[in-house]
Amino acid sequence: MSGYFITVEGGEGVGKSSNLGFIEAWLREAGKDVVMTREPGGTALGEKIRALLLDADQHSMRVDAELLLMFAARAQHLDDVIKPALAEKKWVVCDRFTDASYAYQGGGRGMELQRIAQLEQWVQGNLRPDLTLLLDMPVQQGLQRAGQRSTPDRFEREQDHFFERVRETYLIRARQEPARFRVIDASPELAQVQQQIAAVLSVLI
Repeated sequence: MSGYFITVEGGEGVGKSSNLGFIEAWLREAGKDVVMTREPGGTALGEKIRALLLDADQHSMRVDAELLLMFAARAQHLDDVIKPALAEKKWVVCDRFTDASYAYQGGGRGMELQRIAQLEQWVQGNLRPDLTLLLDMPVQQGLQRAGQRSTPDRFEREQDHFFERVRETYLIRARQEPARFRVIDASPELAQVQQQIAAVLSVLI
């Protein structure tokens, strides 16, 4: 793999969508061949799994089933999209990846982290992101923003303490892997957030 793999992570309402567009434009302006994708999703199969995972009517979905569906979509995504793009020396930018499984299924749902790590190794082998941008803001601020967008999906309907655990797990992972993670303060105005992102990307180029 000789491309570059960037993932963008964060809780609800942190502004991933707006900033993903900025990242794509910034990298293309810098002359990079960019592939934008997302998880769960990124493939025809993955998008069907995504719809199932986000369906607010799926009240009875077990945590094990949720986690396995995430990694099923990820396995297809890696083989169909991410690995081929990296082999072609492209820059892959992914909206969420395995850190989200640790944060949401591990931190939020209470799934044992070792079980997630086993699936990570099985599905990904040694493939990990080169850079992870963690967009971080207080949970209440993020939920307030998210609530202004649309009807909440199955995850967005969770209680505040769920999202507090998600945020804390993300921050723990960032402290554990400082070489990979860059924590972006997503609380200010969008222009200020994007200044932080551009500063990180500038170092890569």
